[in-house]
Amino acid sequence: MQREDRIHLLHTNDLHSHLDQAAKMVPLIEELRTEWHKRNEPSLLLDIGDHMDRVRMETEGTNGRVNRQILEQMGYDFVTLGNNELLTFSRDQLAEVYRNAAFQVLSSNVYEVKRLAQPAWIAPYSHVQLGPLRIGFLAATIPYETVYELMGWDVRDPFPVLAEHVNRLREEVDLIVVLSHLGLMNDRLLAKEVPGIDLIIGAHTHHLLEELEQVGDTWLAGAGKHGQYLGHIEIVADPDTRRVTAIHGQVYSLEERQEARAMQEMIDHYREEAQENMAQPIITLSRSLRVDWYRESPLSNLLADALRDWVGAEIGLVNNGQLLADIPAGAVTRQRLHAVCPHPINPVLMTIKGKEIRRTLEEALLDEFATLPIRGFGFRGEVLGTVSVSGVEVIYDPAAPPFQRVKEIKMGDARLEEEQEIRLGTIDMFTFGIGYLGLKEGKVQKYYLPEFLRDLLAKQLQAPGALPRCEEKRWKSV
Repeated sequence: MQREDRIHLLHTNDLHSHLDQAAKMVPLIEELRTEWHKRNEPSLLLDIGDHMDRVRMETEGTNGRVNRQILEQMGYDFVTLGNNELLTFSRDQLAEVYRNAAFQVLSSNVYEVKRLAQPAWIAPYSHVQLGPLRIGFLAATIPYETVYELMGWDVRDPFPVLAEHVNRLREEVDLIVVLSHLGLMNDRLLAKEVPGIDLIIGAHTHHLLEELEQVGDTWLAGAGKHGQYLGHIEIVADPDTRRVTAIHGQVYSLEERQEARAMQEMIDHYREEAQENMAQPIITLSRSLRVDWYRESPLSNLLADALRDWVGAEIGLVNNGQLLADIPAGAVTRQRLHAVCPHPINPVLMTIKGKEIRRTLEEALLDEFATLPIRGFGFRGEVLGTVSVSGVEVIYDPAAPPFQRVKEIKMGDARLEEEQEIRLGTIDMFTFGIGYLGLKEGKVQKYYLPEFLRDLLAKQLQAPGALPRCEEKRWKSV
Protein backbone atom coordinates (compact mmCIF):
# COMPACT_ATOMS: atom_id res chain seq x y z
CA MET A 1 0.00 0.00 0.00
CA GLN A 2 1.34 3.42 -1.01
CA ARG A 3 2.30 5.58 1.95
CA GLU A 4 0.77 9.07 2.13
CA ASP A 5 1.95 12.05 4.12
CA ARG A 6 -0.41 14.78 5.26
CA ILE A 7 0.37 18.48 5.68
CA HIS A 8 -2.01 21.04 7.20
CA LEU A 9 -2.46 24.76 6.58
CA LEU A 10 -4.68 26.70 8.99
CA HIS A 11 -5.71 30.13 7.77
CA THR A 12 -7.54 33.26 8.89
CA ASN A 13 -8.34 36.54 7.16
CA ASP A 14 -10.11 39.85 7.63
CA LEU A 15 -10.25 39.61 11.41
CA HIS A 16 -10.59 43.42 11.55
CA SER A 17 -9.60 43.34 15.23
CA HIS A 18 -12.48 41.15 16.36
CA LEU A 19 -10.04 40.12 19.05
CA ASP A 20 -12.47 37.99 21.04
CA GLN A 21 -12.89 35.75 18.00
CA ALA A 22 -9.12 35.24 17.91
CA ALA A 23 -9.36 34.11 21.54
CA LYS A 24 -11.99 31.57 20.46
CA MET A 25 -9.60 30.11 17.90
CA VAL A 26 -6.87 29.31 20.39
CA PRO A 27 -8.32 26.09 21.91
CA LEU A 28 -9.32 24.76 18.48
CA ILE A 29 -5.88 25.43 16.99
CA GLU A 30 -4.18 23.80 19.96
CA GLU A 31 -6.50 20.80 19.71
CA LEU A 32 -5.86 20.33 15.99
CA ARG A 33 -2.11 20.81 16.20
CA THR A 34 -1.80 18.43 19.14
CA GLU A 35 -3.61 15.73 17.19
CA TRP A 36 -1.49 16.30 14.06
CA HIS A 37 1.71 16.27 16.09
CA LYS A 38 0.82 12.84 17.41
CA ARG A 39 0.54 11.63 13.83
CA ASN A 40 3.72 13.45 12.77
CA GLU A 41 1.75 15.68 10.40
CA PRO A 42 3.29 19.18 10.16
CA SER A 43 1.21 22.36 10.01
CA LEU A 44 1.46 26.11 9.45
CA LEU A 45 -0.79 28.93 10.65
CA LEU A 46 -1.36 31.77 8.16
CA ASP A 47 -3.15 35.14 8.18
CA ILE A 48 -4.16 36.74 4.89
CA GLY A 49 -4.41 40.38 5.98
CA ASP A 50 -6.67 42.97 7.61
CA HIS A 51 -5.92 41.50 11.02
CA MET A 52 -5.67 45.04 12.43
CA ASP A 53 -8.53 47.53 12.45
CA ARG A 54 -8.47 50.81 14.32
CA VAL A 55 -12.19 50.56 14.96
CA ARG A 56 -11.22 48.46 17.98
CA MET A 57 -10.04 50.59 20.90
CA GLU A 58 -7.31 48.13 21.90
CA THR A 59 -5.81 48.38 18.41
CA GLU A 60 -6.22 52.16 18.21
CA GLY A 61 -4.83 52.83 21.67
CA THR A 62 -1.78 50.57 21.29
CA ASN A 63 -1.02 51.28 17.61
CA GLY A 64 -1.54 47.60 16.82
CA ARG A 65 0.69 46.10 19.51
CA VAL A 66 -2.20 44.00 20.77
CA ASN A 67 -2.55 42.44 17.32
CA ARG A 68 1.13 41.52 17.19
CA GLN A 69 0.91 39.88 20.61
CA ILE A 70 -2.10 37.85 19.51
CA LEU A 71 -0.35 36.71 16.31
CA GLU A 72 2.73 35.69 18.26
CA GLN A 73 0.95 33.93 21.09
CA MET A 74 -1.24 31.99 18.67
CA GLY A 75 1.86 30.79 16.84
CA TYR A 76 1.34 32.27 13.37
CA ASP A 77 4.04 31.38 10.88
CA PHE A 78 3.27 33.74 7.96
CA VAL A 79 1.07 36.81 7.68
CA THR A 80 0.47 39.23 4.84
CA LEU A 81 -0.76 42.80 4.71
CA GLY A 82 -4.29 43.91 3.95
CA ASN A 83 -5.32 47.31 2.64
CA ASN A 84 -6.52 48.12 6.15
CA GLU A 85 -3.02 47.85 7.58
CA LEU A 86 -1.41 49.80 4.74
CA LEU A 87 -3.95 52.63 4.69
CA THR A 88 -4.59 53.22 8.39
CA PHE A 89 -1.13 52.88 9.97
CA SER A 90 1.96 54.90 9.09
CA ARG A 91 5.04 53.11 7.82
CA ASP A 92 6.77 53.73 11.14
CA GLN A 93 3.82 52.28 13.05
CA LEU A 94 3.77 49.17 10.85
CA ALA A 95 7.51 48.73 11.29
CA GLU A 96 7.04 48.92 15.05
CA VAL A 97 4.34 46.23 14.91
CA TYR A 98 6.11 43.82 12.56
CA ARG A 99 9.86 44.34 13.03
CA ASN A 100 11.57 41.34 14.69
CA ALA A 101 8.25 39.51 15.08
CA ALA A 102 8.14 35.78 15.74
CA PHE A 103 6.24 35.35 12.46
CA GLN A 104 7.31 36.33 8.94
CA VAL A 105 5.50 39.08 7.02
CA LEU A 106 5.21 38.18 3.34
CA SER A 107 4.32 40.48 0.45
CA SER A 108 5.42 40.19 -3.14
CA ASN A 109 4.02 43.53 -4.36
CA VAL A 110 4.40 46.04 -1.49
CA TYR A 111 7.36 48.42 -1.81
CA GLU A 112 8.33 51.76 -0.29
CA VAL A 113 7.89 54.72 -2.63
CA LYS A 114 11.08 56.56 -1.72
CA ARG A 115 13.45 53.60 -1.60
CA LEU A 116 11.84 51.57 -4.40
CA ALA A 117 12.56 48.59 -2.18
CA GLN A 118 10.86 46.56 0.50
CA PRO A 119 11.46 47.31 4.17
CA ALA A 120 13.57 44.76 6.02
CA TRP A 121 10.56 43.34 7.88
CA ILE A 122 8.83 42.25 4.63
CA ALA A 123 9.95 39.23 2.61
CA PRO A 124 8.75 38.85 -1.01
CA TYR A 125 8.48 35.04 -0.72
CA SER A 126 9.54 32.11 1.43
CA HIS A 127 10.58 28.48 0.93
CA VAL A 128 9.46 25.97 3.53
CA GLN A 129 10.17 22.24 3.80
CA LEU A 130 6.98 20.75 5.19
CA GLY A 131 7.04 16.99 5.38
CA PRO A 132 8.16 15.71 1.99
CA LEU A 133 7.16 18.90 0.18
CA ARG A 134 9.12 22.03 -0.63
CA ILE A 135 6.48 24.78 -0.54
CA GLY A 136 6.92 28.28 -1.93
CA PHE A 137 4.81 31.00 -0.34
CA LEU A 138 4.00 34.30 -2.10
CA ALA A 139 1.63 37.08 -1.07
CA ALA A 140 -0.08 40.11 -2.58
CA THR A 141 -2.29 43.03 -1.55
CA ILE A 142 -4.89 44.72 -3.72
CA PRO A 143 -3.49 47.95 -5.26
CA TYR A 144 -5.15 51.35 -4.75
CA GLU A 145 -2.47 53.42 -6.42
CA THR A 146 -3.36 57.00 -5.48
CA VAL A 147 -4.09 56.52 -1.80
CA TYR A 148 -1.24 54.07 -1.10
CA GLU A 149 1.27 56.60 -2.41
CA LEU A 150 0.05 59.14 0.16
CA MET A 151 1.07 56.63 2.85
CA GLY A 152 4.49 56.10 1.25
CA TRP A 153 3.75 52.72 -0.36
CA ASP A 154 4.14 51.52 -3.93
CA VAL A 155 1.69 48.62 -4.17
CA ARG A 156 2.40 47.16 -7.58
CA ASP A 157 0.18 45.31 -10.02
CA PRO A 158 0.15 41.83 -8.45
CA PHE A 159 -0.32 39.85 -11.65
CA PRO A 160 3.07 40.45 -13.34
CA VAL A 161 4.86 40.47 -9.97
CA LEU A 162 3.42 37.10 -8.98
CA ALA A 163 3.96 35.67 -12.47
CA GLU A 164 7.65 36.55 -12.26
CA HIS A 165 8.05 34.92 -8.86
CA VAL A 166 6.10 31.83 -9.90
CA ASN A 167 8.31 31.35 -12.94
CA ARG A 168 11.41 31.54 -10.78
CA LEU A 169 10.12 29.35 -7.96
CA ARG A 170 8.45 26.67 -10.03
CA GLU A 171 11.64 24.64 -10.50
CA GLU A 172 12.67 25.01 -6.86
CA VAL A 173 9.49 23.88 -5.07
CA ASP A 174 6.83 21.20 -5.25
CA LEU A 175 3.88 23.46 -4.39
CA ILE A 176 3.23 27.20 -4.77
CA VAL A 177 0.81 28.93 -2.39
CA VAL A 178 -0.30 32.56 -2.73
CA LEU A 179 -1.63 34.47 0.29
CA SER A 180 -3.96 36.79 -1.60
CA HIS A 181 -5.52 39.94 -0.19
CA LEU A 182 -6.93 40.65 -3.65
CA GLY A 183 -10.56 39.50 -3.45
CA LEU A 184 -12.32 36.47 -4.89
CA MET A 185 -12.80 37.81 -8.44
CA ASN A 186 -9.09 38.62 -8.68
CA ASP A 187 -8.20 35.23 -7.22
CA ARG A 188 -10.19 33.53 -9.96
CA LEU A 189 -8.56 35.73 -12.59
CA LEU A 190 -5.11 35.07 -11.13
CA ALA A 191 -5.72 31.34 -11.33
CA LYS A 192 -6.55 31.70 -15.03
CA GLU A 193 -3.81 34.13 -16.03
CA VAL A 194 -0.82 32.99 -13.97
CA PRO A 195 -0.17 29.27 -14.53
CA GLY A 196 1.81 27.38 -11.95
CA ILE A 197 -0.01 28.49 -8.79
CA ASP A 198 -1.33 25.45 -6.93
CA LEU A 199 -3.29 27.13 -4.13
CA ILE A 200 -4.62 30.65 -3.50
CA ILE A 201 -5.77 31.42 0.04
CA GLY A 202 -7.93 34.50 -0.27
CA ALA A 203 -9.14 37.56 1.62
CA HIS A 204 -10.37 41.16 1.17
CA THR A 205 -13.87 40.37 -0.13
CA HIS A 206 -14.68 38.38 3.02
CA HIS A 207 -15.68 35.37 0.95
CA LEU A 208 -16.40 32.09 2.67
CA LEU A 209 -15.56 28.92 0.72
CA GLU A 210 -16.70 26.00 2.84
CA GLU A 211 -14.94 23.72 0.36
CA LEU A 212 -12.10 24.54 -1.99
CA GLU A 213 -13.03 25.98 -5.37
CA GLN A 214 -11.07 24.82 -8.40
CA VAL A 215 -10.19 27.13 -11.30
CA GLY A 216 -8.14 25.27 -13.89
CA ASP A 217 -5.28 23.64 -12.00
CA THR A 218 -5.51 26.04 -9.05
CA TRP A 219 -7.44 25.63 -5.82
CA LEU A 220 -9.01 28.61 -4.03
CA ALA A 221 -9.78 28.97 -0.33
CA GLY A 222 -11.35 31.68 1.86
CA ALA A 223 -12.46 31.78 5.49
CA GLY A 224 -15.05 34.56 5.59
CA LYS A 225 -14.56 37.52 7.92
CA HIS A 226 -14.17 38.73 11.49
CA GLY A 227 -12.84 35.44 12.83
CA GLN A 228 -16.16 33.68 12.45
CA TYR A 229 -14.37 30.72 10.87
CA LEU A 230 -10.98 29.06 10.92
CA GLY A 231 -9.89 27.68 7.56
CA HIS A 232 -8.14 24.32 7.18
CA ILE A 233 -6.45 22.92 4.08
CA GLU A 234 -5.14 19.35 4.11
CA ILE A 235 -2.51 18.46 1.52
CA VAL A 236 -1.85 14.79 0.81
CA ALA A 237 1.50 13.94 -0.76
CA ASP A 238 3.49 10.92 -1.93
CA PRO A 239 6.73 11.09 0.09
CA ASP A 240 8.73 9.17 -2.52
CA THR A 241 7.85 11.31 -5.54
CA ARG A 242 7.06 14.55 -3.64
CA ARG A 243 3.86 14.81 -5.66
CA VAL A 244 0.62 16.19 -4.27
CA THR A 245 -2.04 13.52 -4.64
CA ALA A 246 -4.99 15.40 -3.09
CA ILE A 247 -5.97 18.75 -1.55
CA HIS A 248 -9.01 19.14 0.70
CA GLY A 249 -10.41 22.25 2.34
CA GLN A 250 -12.93 23.01 5.05
CA VAL A 251 -13.80 25.69 7.60
CA TYR A 252 -14.58 25.41 11.30
CA SER A 253 -17.29 27.63 12.74
CA LEU A 254 -16.33 29.33 15.99
CA GLU A 255 -19.86 30.36 16.93
CA GLU A 256 -20.23 27.95 19.86
CA ARG A 257 -16.64 28.07 21.08
CA GLN A 258 -15.43 29.76 24.25
CA GLU A 259 -12.53 32.21 24.44
CA ALA A 260 -9.22 31.01 25.81
CA ARG A 261 -8.94 32.57 29.26
CA ALA A 262 -5.25 33.49 28.98
CA MET A 263 -5.80 35.19 25.64
CA GLN A 264 -8.81 37.08 26.94
CA GLU A 265 -6.81 38.27 29.94
CA MET A 266 -4.09 39.54 27.62
CA ILE A 267 -6.67 41.44 25.56
CA ASP A 268 -8.07 42.92 28.79
CA HIS A 269 -4.55 44.08 29.72
CA TYR A 270 -4.16 45.88 26.40
CA ARG A 271 -7.63 47.39 26.80
CA GLU A 272 -6.51 49.00 30.04
CA GLU A 273 -3.32 50.25 28.37
CA ALA A 274 -5.33 51.69 25.48
CA GLN A 275 -7.70 53.45 27.85
CA GLU A 276 -4.78 55.05 29.65
CA ASN A 277 -3.18 56.15 26.37
CA MET A 278 -6.44 57.71 25.15
CA ALA A 279 -7.58 59.32 28.40
CA GLN A 280 -6.01 62.76 28.02
CA PRO A 281 -8.71 65.47 27.69
CA ILE A 282 -8.84 67.42 24.43
CA ILE A 283 -11.39 69.95 25.65
CA THR A 284 -14.05 70.28 28.33
CA LEU A 285 -17.58 70.98 27.09
CA SER A 286 -20.06 72.98 29.11
CA ARG A 287 -22.93 71.24 27.32
CA SER A 288 -23.37 68.16 25.18
CA LEU A 289 -23.05 68.01 21.40
CA ARG A 290 -25.99 66.08 20.01
CA VAL A 291 -26.19 64.01 16.84
CA ASP A 292 -29.32 62.89 15.00
CA TRP A 293 -28.91 60.53 12.05
CA TYR A 294 -32.05 61.81 10.36
CA ARG A 295 -32.03 65.55 11.12
CA GLU A 296 -29.59 68.42 11.26
CA SER A 297 -27.72 68.41 14.56
CA PRO A 298 -24.80 70.33 16.13
CA LEU A 299 -22.26 67.48 16.17
CA SER A 300 -22.82 66.57 12.52
CA ASN A 301 -22.57 70.28 11.63
CA LEU A 302 -19.27 70.40 13.51
CA LEU A 303 -17.94 67.54 11.39
CA ALA A 304 -19.10 69.22 8.16
CA ASP A 305 -17.36 72.42 9.30
CA ALA A 306 -14.23 70.42 10.12
CA LEU A 307 -14.11 68.88 6.65
CA ARG A 308 -14.57 72.24 4.97
CA ASP A 309 -11.89 73.92 7.07
CA TRP A 310 -9.40 71.03 6.90
CA VAL A 311 -9.26 70.87 3.09
CA GLY A 312 -9.89 74.57 2.43
CA ALA A 313 -13.12 74.08 0.50
CA GLU A 314 -16.11 76.32 -0.17
CA ILE A 315 -18.58 73.70 1.06
CA GLY A 316 -18.34 70.82 3.52
CA LEU A 317 -20.68 67.83 3.41
CA VAL A 318 -20.90 64.59 5.41
CA ASN A 319 -23.50 61.96 6.25
CA ASN A 320 -24.78 62.04 9.83
CA GLY A 321 -24.37 58.28 10.19
CA GLN A 322 -20.61 58.81 10.58
CA LEU A 323 -21.29 59.87 14.18
CA LEU A 324 -22.48 57.04 16.38
CA ALA A 325 -23.38 58.92 19.57
CA ASP A 326 -23.60 62.31 21.25
CA ILE A 327 -20.59 63.84 22.95
CA PRO A 328 -21.76 64.54 26.52
CA ALA A 329 -20.80 67.60 28.54
CA GLY A 330 -17.50 67.34 30.41
CA ALA A 331 -14.03 66.22 29.40
CA VAL A 332 -13.70 65.01 25.79
CA THR A 333 -10.92 62.44 25.36
CA ARG A 334 -9.47 60.56 22.40
CA GLN A 335 -11.30 57.51 23.70
CA ARG A 336 -14.62 59.36 23.53
CA LEU A 337 -13.96 60.58 19.99
CA HIS A 338 -12.97 57.06 18.94
CA ALA A 339 -16.24 55.69 20.32
CA VAL A 340 -18.22 58.41 18.53
CA CYS A 341 -16.35 58.16 15.21
CA PRO A 342 -14.40 54.87 14.90
CA HIS A 343 -14.32 54.62 11.09
CA PRO A 344 -11.04 54.41 9.16
CA ILE A 345 -12.42 57.05 6.77
CA ASN A 346 -10.38 59.96 5.44
CA PRO A 347 -11.16 63.49 4.23
CA VAL A 348 -11.11 64.28 0.54
CA LEU A 349 -11.17 67.45 -1.55
CA MET A 350 -13.11 67.29 -4.79
CA THR A 351 -14.47 69.66 -7.39
CA ILE A 352 -18.12 69.12 -8.23
CA LYS A 353 -20.97 70.91 -9.97
CA GLY A 354 -23.86 72.54 -8.19
CA LYS A 355 -26.37 70.17 -9.77
CA GLU A 356 -24.69 67.19 -8.09
CA ILE A 357 -24.77 68.97 -4.74
CA ARG A 358 -28.48 69.58 -5.30
CA ARG A 359 -29.02 65.93 -6.21
CA THR A 360 -27.25 64.85 -3.01
CA LEU A 361 -29.38 67.17 -0.88
CA GLU A 362 -32.54 65.86 -2.54
CA GLU A 363 -31.43 62.28 -1.85
CA ALA A 364 -30.73 63.21 1.77
CA LEU A 365 -34.40 64.17 2.19
CA LEU A 366 -35.53 60.65 1.23
CA ASP A 367 -35.95 57.94 3.87
CA GLU A 368 -34.61 55.29 1.49
CA PHE A 369 -31.22 57.01 1.58
CA ALA A 370 -31.15 58.17 5.20
CA THR A 371 -32.07 54.71 6.52
CA LEU A 372 -29.79 52.82 4.11
CA PRO A 373 -27.52 50.28 5.87
CA ILE A 374 -23.91 50.62 4.72
CA ARG A 375 -21.32 47.85 4.89
CA GLY A 376 -17.64 48.14 4.14
CA PHE A 377 -15.54 50.93 2.56
CA GLY A 378 -14.37 51.92 6.02
CA PHE A 379 -17.86 52.56 7.42
CA ARG A 380 -18.39 51.05 10.87
CA GLY A 381 -21.80 52.55 11.63
CA GLU A 382 -25.36 51.39 11.10
CA VAL A 383 -27.12 53.62 8.55
CA LEU A 384 -26.12 56.30 6.06
CA GLY A 385 -28.15 59.07 7.69
CA THR A 386 -29.07 62.40 6.14
CA VAL A 387 -26.36 64.95 5.31
CA SER A 388 -25.01 67.94 7.17
CA VAL A 389 -23.47 70.84 5.32
CA SER A 390 -21.10 73.74 5.91
CA GLY A 391 -20.78 76.93 3.89
CA VAL A 392 -24.29 76.81 2.44
CA GLU A 393 -27.88 77.41 3.45
CA VAL A 394 -30.44 74.95 2.07
CA ILE A 395 -33.98 76.23 1.57
CA TYR A 396 -36.37 73.30 1.17
CA ASP A 397 -40.03 72.33 1.23
CA PRO A 398 -40.49 68.98 3.06
CA ALA A 399 -44.04 68.64 1.62
CA ALA A 400 -42.95 68.89 -2.02
CA PRO A 401 -42.58 65.76 -4.22
CA PRO A 402 -39.27 63.84 -4.12
CA PHE A 403 -36.43 65.55 -5.99
CA GLN A 404 -38.40 68.83 -6.01
CA ARG A 405 -37.93 69.72 -2.36
CA VAL A 406 -34.73 71.77 -2.50
CA LYS A 407 -35.79 75.26 -3.57
CA GLU A 408 -32.54 77.13 -3.25
CA ILE A 409 -28.93 76.59 -2.16
CA LYS A 410 -27.28 79.78 -0.97
CA MET A 411 -23.56 80.42 -0.54
CA GLY A 412 -23.56 83.64 1.42
CA ASP A 413 -25.62 86.10 -0.62
CA ALA A 414 -25.18 84.18 -3.87
CA ARG A 415 -27.16 81.26 -5.24
CA LEU A 416 -25.38 78.00 -6.10
CA GLU A 417 -26.00 77.45 -9.82
CA GLU A 418 -26.45 74.08 -11.50
CA GLU A 419 -23.30 74.25 -13.65
CA GLN A 420 -21.22 76.11 -11.10
CA GLU A 421 -18.14 74.16 -10.09
CA ILE A 422 -17.17 74.35 -6.44
CA ARG A 423 -14.55 72.88 -4.09
CA LEU A 424 -16.13 70.35 -1.73
CA GLY A 425 -14.68 68.89 1.45
CA THR A 426 -16.19 65.46 2.08
CA ILE A 427 -15.19 61.85 2.79
CA ASP A 428 -13.44 59.20 0.72
CA MET A 429 -16.35 56.74 1.04
CA PHE A 430 -18.42 58.87 -1.32
CA THR A 431 -15.76 58.80 -4.04
CA PHE A 432 -16.29 55.02 -4.32
CA GLY A 433 -19.97 55.48 -5.26
CA ILE A 434 -21.21 54.43 -1.81
CA GLY A 435 -24.17 56.21 -0.24
CA TYR A 436 -25.13 59.45 -1.96
CA LEU A 437 -24.88 58.82 -5.65
CA GLY A 438 -24.36 62.35 -6.94
CA LEU A 439 -21.05 62.69 -5.12
CA LYS A 440 -19.34 60.02 -7.20
CA GLU A 441 -19.50 62.52 -10.10
CA GLY A 442 -17.01 64.79 -8.34
CA LYS A 443 -13.37 64.99 -9.46
CA VAL A 444 -11.02 64.11 -6.63
CA GLN A 445 -8.30 66.70 -6.11
CA LYS A 446 -6.70 65.20 -3.03
CA TYR A 447 -7.13 62.43 -0.48
CA TYR A 448 -5.92 63.30 3.02
CA LEU A 449 -4.12 60.45 4.76
CA PRO A 450 -3.51 59.34 7.47
CA GLU A 451 -6.02 61.74 9.07
CA PHE A 452 -9.33 60.21 10.15
CA LEU A 453 -12.56 62.07 10.78
CA ARG A 454 -12.02 61.86 14.54
CA ASP A 455 -8.71 63.70 14.09
CA LEU A 456 -10.59 66.51 12.36
CA LEU A 457 -13.15 66.57 15.17
CA ALA A 458 -10.41 66.88 17.77
CA LYS A 459 -8.92 69.89 16.00
CA GLN A 460 -12.30 71.49 15.30
CA LEU A 461 -13.40 71.22 18.92
CA GLN A 462 -10.45 73.42 19.87
CA ALA A 463 -10.90 75.95 17.05
CA PRO A 464 -12.05 79.44 18.14
CA GLY A 465 -15.76 79.97 17.50
CA ALA A 466 -16.34 76.38 16.30
CA LEU A 467 -18.85 75.43 19.00
CA PRO A 468 -21.30 78.34 18.55
CA ARG A 469 -20.88 78.03 14.77
CA CYS A 470 -22.04 74.40 14.72
CA GLU A 471 -25.29 75.40 16.43
CA GLU A 472 -26.26 77.60 13.47
CA LYS A 473 -29.00 76.10 11.31
CA ARG A 474 -28.08 75.32 7.70
CA TRP A 475 -31.35 73.61 6.60
CA LYS A 476 -34.38 75.92 6.54
CA SER A 477 -37.86 74.71 5.62
CA VAL A 478 -40.49 76.84 3.88
